[in-house]
Amino acid sequence: MKITISREDFNRIYEHALSVRPEEACGLIAGEDRESGIRVIEKVYILTNTDHTNEHFTIDPKEQLTAIKDMRANGLKPLGNWHSHPESPSRPSEEDKKLANDSKASYLILSLMEEGNPVLNAFHIESHGDEKTVRKEELLII
Repeated sequence: MKITISREDFNRIYEHALSVRPEEACGLIAGEDRESGIRVIEKVYILTNTDHTNEHFTIDPKEQLTAIKDMRANGLKPLGNWHSHPESPSRPSEEDKKLANDSKASYLILSLMEEGNPVLNAFHIESHGDEKTVRKEELLII
């Protein structure tokens, strides 16, 4: 799947991730799936990582509910989530794979490993019994 995100939303994610580093930053993404096969991120939600650690994240449940209500009110579809890897590459960790339970979701991961060179990638993660299949999705910052 091809996914688009605006430069402005990318910058919001990046700036927030820098501001909470060394903790992982996290949030949700919403928008629409177009008939052309393109997933368009129209809104990014910056949420709190209640774990306050650099190794994993848990989205604040109250903030998540508020974001879902906002999506519904604005006619947006939940598309997945995003989080940062302050010290590791932009790819799903074993923990990320274990916690990825929605095969329709896109999982965006922002690496801050290389100072001044943020790397944002999108992934599709599917369960097959005890196995997880990870596929990188094409992400365009527009």
